[in-house]
Amino acid sequence: MYPVSFFGVPVTLKHSEKSIRRRENNDEKATNFPPTIPPLLQKIYQNRSVSDFSEIEKSLSKLRPYHSLKGIDDATNLLYKHLCDQSHIVIIGDFDADGATSTTVAVKCLRMLGASYVDFLVPDRFKYGYGLTPEIVKAANEKYSPDLIVTVDNGISSVDGVAAALEANIEVLVTDHHLAGNTLPNAHAIVNPNQPGDIFPSKNLAGVGVIFYVMLALRNKLRERNWFQERNIPQPNLSSVLDIVALGTVADVVPLDLNNRILVNQGLKRVRVGEACPGIKALIEISGRNERSLVATDFGFSLGPRLNAAGRLEDMAIGINCLLSDNLQQARMLASQLDALNSERKEIESQMQLGALETLAQLNFDENELPMGMCLYDESWHQGVIGILASRIKDKLHRPVIIFAKGDNGEIKGSARSIPGIHIRDILDSVATNNPGLITKFGGHAMAAGLSISENAFRIFQSSFDAEVSLKIKPEYLEQVILSDGELKDNELTLSMAELLKNAEPWGQAFPEPIFDGIFSVTQRRVVGEKHLKLQLQPANSNLKLEAIAFNAIDPQDAEIPFDVGSSIQAAYKLDVNEFRGNRTLQLIIDYLEVT
Repeated sequence: MYPVSFFGVPVTLKHSEKSIRRRENNDEKATNFPPTIPPLLQKIYQNRSVSDFSEIEKSLSKLRPYHSLKGIDDATNLLYKHLCDQSHIVIIGDFDADGATSTTVAVKCLRMLGASYVDFLVPDRFKYGYGLTPEIVKAANEKYSPDLIVTVDNGISSVDGVAAALEANIEVLVTDHHLAGNTLPNAHAIVNPNQPGDIFPSKNLAGVGVIFYVMLALRNKLRERNWFQERNIPQPNLSSVLDIVALGTVADVVPLDLNNRILVNQGLKRVRVGEACPGIKALIEISGRNERSLVATDFGFSLGPRLNAAGRLEDMAIGINCLLSDNLQQARMLASQLDALNSERKEIESQMQLGALETLAQLNFDENELPMGMCLYDESWHQGVIGILASRIKDKLHRPVIIFAKGDNGEIKGSARSIPGIHIRDILDSVATNNPGLITKFGGHAMAAGLSISENAFRIFQSSFDAEVSLKIKPEYLEQVILSDGELKDNELTLSMAELLKNAEPWGQAFPEPIFDGIFSVTQRRVVGEKHLKLQLQPANSNLKLEAIAFNAIDPQDAEIPFDVGSSIQAAYKLDVNEFRGNRTLQLIIDYLEVT
């Protein structure tokens, strides 16, 4: 076996091997698709539990209405009062891409709706930590003296921070999407589809989706109160921020249920017709992407990381100001800064990753000794990059991973990533319950979380975390399986089919891009860009010759290709459109291959 998708680091541990399994598809299941949808695409939709055309319609009219969001009336009443009073409103965001886009949407929309005094503040990751803490409330009060604080993408666990704001006579609106703890903050209003008692049907909104819904509800209230007519303010078209909503939704890796697919699709449509905001235009340019053919994965793998880099290494205000900019030249300057930070982030991450792999090699685990829940700590690791490192190691070991970096005052901060079947926040909750005082604070959701512990408590936590994961994990959770949509026929291995699948997106978390598998003969092979494997493949029992590429498949240190021309391989791949000098051709993107 030869896995090819671990960023140039050869995978040698036995437990890291993968297998290809075809998705189960009940061909007899009743479907309601129009005949214009080709059979292959119908099958792909069925494989994702979609059986009706209404589940793939992506018009804004199909968005779930905001009325069932718990707290939405309290939120709009609070905002309406502060708009009438022309209060000073401060947005407190998070330092990731969802937080940046949420902050941008809040600031842009409130200004469009008639607010005169709107500012934002993002907690310094290294100084204040996550969320509305008492320290960030104090900083906001000293800088802006706000009448109202609105949290975006955070706040549901900020009990002490909200209390500090109330003590300072600052009202608070919490908008968030993370899971609530045992105690809710005593805010004037809370909007969070995942708070207790909320019946909003789409629980997968990102933070940017939540604040967008709040702005939709506020605009409706202002219409009812004749706000725009009385003040001679044009009614804003809030769909103008959907490009930003789409970016934050994809970058935060929330499940793309129907509601989120609509938001992302509508944002992509704006980008493709040239209506993106200057900040997103600049990020597309610096990423080397084409706005007319932008896809959801470009948000996730090209634009999102550049935006995240500011919060990881420096100040997310750079990213927010890029998205807020109305001037393309200014946005380009800020995007260039973000690109430089992203390059620095990749270098730091690469060094940390090599260090982590060396640590694992020195531990010399065999198949049966590897902890079910893995914790690694190095005081030299950069706090802003531990989340990415946790994700990389999780992908390699296929089990929950927490990476720790040194914090302040004798604490270390951890970033956790999990696998399907293991709810990482619930695991941390169980550890905290069984070991009072061990975890200073924590929060998050099913697949990702953050926490702080005493540096002296690392070994105890390491053992407790592994024990708790071991209680919950099942053998099948540890299997690394690539789910394939099956084998393609010669008449389906075409440029037109690749374009059809591309236009059927957005694909993403919980609605994965189609992957196929097949047996091929290798007719050509070479290394490009030091670490990418360029192939020409011939399907079994066919005369077709197909171009293919496996990104980051080769270790640059030896650049050896472990199979020869003429070898037979089984490959899992995606159909892609390769654009070069104006020519568009079919290309297979190889996710995994094994020599047969």
